[in-house]
Amino acid sequence: MDASQADVNQAVAQIAAAIAEPTRARMLCALMDGRAYTATELAMVAETAASTASAHLSRLTELGLLSKVSQGRHRYFRLANTQVAQVLESMMQLAGQQPKSVQSTTPASLRFARSCYDHLAGTVAVALLQRLLQQGWLCPESGAEALTGSLQQPNYQVTVLGQAGLSALGIEYQPKPHSRKRYACGCLDWSERTAHLGGQLGAVLLAFMLEKQWLRRTLVGRELQLTDLGKRQFHKQFALQWPSVNSDPH
Repeated sequence: MDASQADVNQAVAQIAAAIAEPTRARMLCALMDGRAYTATELAMVAETAASTASAHLSRLTELGLLSKVSQGRHRYFRLANTQVAQVLESMMQLAGQQPKSVQSTTPASLRFARSCYDHLAGTVAVALLQRLLQQGWLCPESGAEALTGSLQQPNYQVTVLGQAGLSALGIEYQPKPHSRKRYACGCLDWSERTAHLGGQLGAVLLAFMLEKQWLRRTLVGRELQLTDLGKRQFHKQFALQWPSVNSDPH
């Protein structure tokens, strides 16, 4: 056996041992929903102390099984890539187990639609970004992972199809080349724990939806209300529809 094969064997053994540890396995399975969670939340799922969870998460990150995402003052953990997810899925199928889910404590109305600085966040925003990618209006910049929940929160490009679609909506916007804000990028949603659309384009879309009264601001806080007009337009333009979790009759 040559040295390179020995190194591979050792790496496989280390990864297998890391996954085999019961506390780590519970946290990895919880992350199979594709979202990102804090160390405290994963400690609750694994039923272990926060300090113990942090040590396990550090080990999993060192081995490349997890990646850490910083969003403001918060740090989240999620699976490093689709390869890790595929390995875990195969193991879970063999074991016949279903992952234990993490329950969000965010109020339903705030989780549904809210502002995130100057752009849209929540369930509506996450679904919108996924649909913009599916419709081919946006595509990740070359070299970026195509998943909406990319750990690197990739930059996106507006395609020719996307330019036409935005123009049909009445949105004519050119990127500000000298702005410190990225044009279009993934922003980790703190309630959905996957990406919504941020950057200049995210801000433009929220301003457009407020102006056209697809969304309304509430009197306090960051909660946004989806109007009946907005529901119709989201369905017409993006084939998206929701129950009346957070809607306004106007």
